[in-house]
Amino acid sequence: MKFNNLYSFFLKSITPLFCGVVLLPLSSCRSVTNTENMVQVWLTKGDESIKLQKQTPVSFVNNSNNIQNIEIDDSQKFQYVDGFGYTLTGGSVEVINRLSPSKRKALLKELFGNDKNSISISYLRLSIGASDLDSEVFSYDDLPEGQTDPSLSKFSLARDKDLISMLKEILAINPKIKIIAAPWSAPVWMKDNGKSIGGSLKPEFYDAYAKYFVKYIQGMQKEGITINAITPQNEPLHPGNNPSLYMPSDQQKDFIKKSLGPIFKSNNIKTKIVVYDHNCNKPEYVTNILSDTEVSQYIDGSAFHLYEGEISALGTVHAAFPDKNLYFTEQWTGAKGTFNEDLNWHTKNVIIGSMRNWSKIALEWNLANDTKYKPHTDGGCTECKGAITISDSENFTRNVGYYIIAHASKFIPADSRRIASTQTDNLYTAAFITPAGKKILVVQNGSKNEETFNIKYNGKTSTVNLSGNSVATYVF
Repeated sequence: MKFNNLYSFFLKSITPLFCGVVLLPLSSCRSVTNTENMVQVWLTKGDESIKLQKQTPVSFVNNSNNIQNIEIDDSQKFQYVDGFGYTLTGGSVEVINRLSPSKRKALLKELFGNDKNSISISYLRLSIGASDLDSEVFSYDDLPEGQTDPSLSKFSLARDKDLISMLKEILAINPKIKIIAAPWSAPVWMKDNGKSIGGSLKPEFYDAYAKYFVKYIQGMQKEGITINAITPQNEPLHPGNNPSLYMPSDQQKDFIKKSLGPIFKSNNIKTKIVVYDHNCNKPEYVTNILSDTEVSQYIDGSAFHLYEGEISALGTVHAAFPDKNLYFTEQWTGAKGTFNEDLNWHTKNVIIGSMRNWSKIALEWNLANDTKYKPHTDGGCTECKGAITISDSENFTRNVGYYIIAHASKFIPADSRRIASTQTDNLYTAAFITPAGKKILVVQNGSKNEETFNIKYNGKTSTVNLSGNSVATYVF
């Protein structure tokens, strides 16, 4: 036994010197190059010359130097991660279904699979009824003008049959994918203006609307689709979209307190209620609701977008209510944006920023659309660029949103946990430990110039170079 141990030590010592020489078998060389001392590197450059390409691995060594450090400390653990992904709009489903069967199947596997050629999306957002990136406005209980249906006898998910069918395919690829859903509007007969754009929910229909959520969740469950969380309203302070609904903080609080919370409880609905779902410039919307202990009992957390405000708003809410979860649910890339600008801004803020401010998810906006940024409703977003552009039945393009999410989703599975990582003036970072024990570091270089730095972990360093305006994911 002592001889075997000595031989093993001797072999490990001389292998790096003799790999590739006939004195040692190739199996010994492979065992060295695949140790935990190697850091795998995946890179995307803002100039588009490299997109999510695997680079030459680098080694951890015990040497010290005077280069700047990014230190990883897995003894400091923060929130668990539920996932990364997109909103699967009705429009996304429509254009993906234009692909030939073989191309469609390959795309879904690439997006949701878990092999080396997939980006492993682990979280989706849905619209309850139509979003503005559907071909037309609809709810699940549309009636002729002047009619009402408080008992929801006309409720039907039939308009979502294609979405439901695609979700079943996605679940067959990734049975563990999680879903959050939000309405863009209540049925118009529940609203004080009787229109799809703007207006507010009439108090006399609070209970009916709460039951509308219950029917949606139960109906999806019958199809084998679990809705893990809902928000009562997408962008409640933006009544100009089509569809949309204005729901100020006090009204959302009353709706949850008087109807949604109690009705979920009485129907044994386990789906989480997440408030707000709008911009970072109004954290007081959330704190107003969570400060009410009667309503807070029903609430899992709050959701944010970043079209206004600063991503630090999530950290502000966490500091005030550390027992409530945070979700980053939407950010769009647009027709007029550049790959370089969007890659770097979104990685810095949506991926790294939201995670460093306690979010459990990071979602970009629309998964797919066509070359004209359609479909969308009359009055909906005309410049929202999907992560995927479907050109025709055989061709699609991966856009910047694909790579923003892929740098996280491909490497950070659900139930990973954020751990401590330092930053520098130009290097923005977020680090994670996966359930399998791998360490993941996402770095965005905010400088135009190449940055050289050490990844420092457990007293060892790995010296790497990251070109200017680029994003890298390091795995070790």
